[in-house]
Amino acid sequence: MTESNRRSGEYEYGAPQGTAHEGTYPQHGTYPQPGAHAQPGAYAQQHSYTAPSPVNPEWPPPPPYEPPTAVAAGPVPGPEPKKKRTRGPIALLAAVAIVAAAVGGATAYAFQELTGTDTAVTAGATTNVVPSSKQGNVAAIAAAVSPSVVEVKATLSNGSSTGSGVIITSDGEIVTNNHVISGSDSIRVRTSDGKSYPAEVVGTDSSKDLALLKLQGASGLKTASLGDSAGVQVGDTVVAIGSPEGLTGTVTSGIVSALNRDVTVPTSESQGQGRGDGQWPFQFGGRQFNGDTGSSTTTYKAIQTDASLNPGNSGGALIDASGNVIGINSAMYASSQQSSSSSDAGSIGLGFAIPINTVKSDLAKLRAGSGS
Repeated sequence: MTESNRRSGEYEYGAPQGTAHEGTYPQHGTYPQPGAHAQPGAYAQQHSYTAPSPVNPEWPPPPPYEPPTAVAAGPVPGPEPKKKRTRGPIALLAAVAIVAAAVGGATAYAFQELTGTDTAVTAGATTNVVPSSKQGNVAAIAAAVSPSVVEVKATLSNGSSTGSGVIITSDGEIVTNNHVISGSDSIRVRTSDGKSYPAEVVGTDSSKDLALLKLQGASGLKTASLGDSAGVQVGDTVVAIGSPEGLTGTVTSGIVSALNRDVTVPTSESQGQGRGDGQWPFQFGGRQFNGDTGSSTTTYKAIQTDASLNPGNSGGALIDASGNVIGINSAMYASSQQSSSSSDAGSIGLGFAIPINTVKSDLAKLRAGSGS
């Protein structure tokens, strides 16, 4: 009965009967043969350790120790290297935003040039046109900005008018006052290097006393940097550049005297145009200056300055200490007695400029060819 139980699993781990290996085992130990009774203590005498008797003496006993685990050949594994972070779209956008913030307003103009908008207008951004070590230096400001200011000469049916303008694109877009060119038959613009170009009116806005001209055949002109008039403060140093009395490229300096002054100017083409003295009428503080503004007028908020402005400065640039244009000079008081009294000669320090943010917000309308 016992023998039968043994043989029921006899070849579970051994070789089948009838093979060359039947009943054979490794020679390093003595094991009971099939069909034979196990000899107590025989296995223990052959080995230096005591192991429990197998359930089936015909099976080989376990080895005296666990075989070593096979290790694949290769370098000894070290600490797992850190995974490289993938720079996805969010990381890329963040990097671009940081670079863009560091570069600031200077990149805005370059971007617009590359994308074909051909304009120097920036939204709420300024740049240092002059080196930071020379901010507020009138000579440095004049040298940097004068090439961007032009003389505008309009021929009228009853005479002519002379004013100034500011270059805002390299192919010849010019911002000036509406009252400088209103009612003109032809317009010519002279740049700081003496070149003269015919110009056409692209659009006008009499409610803001602004006009946009386009020079014919111009390219490679130096554009002005349009600043942010919202940051202007009373007492800031300013420089004015224009063509008073036809003296192209005249530079004067002063400070910002006041902000948000209500200045009223005529909107009628016939009012105040073609006057030989070039004194455009305006109204301020309930008083009329340089004649009667008439019944058709418009009022805007202006920057007041004591920088010397004279007839011919209209449409020229008012510039901050960094060389950015913060206003378009538009109205100034000129005594009607200048020619007869030396005591009244020259500017009395009462000038006004249209804030440059007003100009920038109106450019789309002017470029669309609107006339009002």
